[in-house]
Parts: sequence; C-alpha cells; structure tokens
Amino acid sequence: MTWTLRRASVEDAGAASLVAGAGFLETFAGVLTGPDIVAHVAAKSAPAVFAAWIADPLSAVTLAEHPDGGAPVGYTVLTAPDLPVAMQPGDVELRRIYALSITRGTGLGAALMTRATADARASGHARLLLGVKATNNRARAFYERQGFALAGERRFLVGETWHDDVVYARAV
Repeated sequence: MTWTLRRASVEDAGAASLVAGAGFLETFAGVLTGPDIVAHVAAKSAPAVFAAWIADPLSAVTLAEHPDGGAPVGYTVLTAPDLPVAMQPGDVELRRIYALSITRGTGLGAALMTRATADARASGHARLLLGVKATNNRARAFYERQGFALAGERRFLVGETWHDDVVYARAV
C-alpha cells in the first residue's frame, strides 16, 4: 500500500489531533487508566497543541493519509528537545510517531520514521531523540530496529500518574 505523507498545515491540526487521540487510546487502553488517557489526550493532543507545533518554524508535523479517501492514519512531530539527557548540538526530538492499527504490517511506521529522519537531516539536525514508555515493548523493538540506542531515562506524567520512560537516540 502506498501511503501519502505530507507536511501538515494549520488547517490539519484537527486531523492530527484526531489521530493522536485514537492512536494513544489504541496503544494504551488496558495499560493506563481511562481517566489518565482522557486527561492526557485532552491536554497534550488538542487541536491547539498541534496548531502551535505546525506554526513553530523549529517544529515539523507530518500527516499520513490513507490512499483510499485520504483519511488521516498516522503522524509524526519533530520539536526542540525536552528530555533529561545530555544535549548535543544538532539534537531534535521525535516527540510523537503514531500509526493507527489499521496500518500495522504495511510499512507505514518505517515510512514515517524515514520521513522524520529526512526532515531532521534537512533542517540541519544531527541526532534524533525520543522517549517511550519503558514497558512498551512493541514500540521499543521498532525503535531498536530503526537504529536507536538507549540514551537515558525519565519519569513521564500521564493524567495523574507517573510512568517510567526510556530515552533513545540515533544519528540522522
């Protein structure tokens, strides 16, 4: 399947927010509490949050669309790093990368990672950082297949509950 990947515009903030909420719910239902999921999505994935990232010249939001009808099915967000690891010149954070379960096994995740890496390189960045829930073995295996290595740890608040994350890094 050939997915459409394109830079999001401010008009896409609602679509990106929709995918963010659905992706977070798919990933963490049964892992995190319902109230924490709802609070996290409301605070961290609202259309206004995406609009701010899209408008920020130091950030990049990419939207993935289904080839049949153009429905949003995935996205990435690159931003200035906000992680508790020693920063290096040229660091950028892959703050978000999600693809809905309908896309599993199609290569969309790898295509989103390739695009994020290319965008980081084109913007002059040298290292890609990301944080992931320490127990999210599926995501961790994906990142490791993509060449990421452990770079640190952090605590991450979702709703009202703190969780342990790991931080990964790789050269772009």
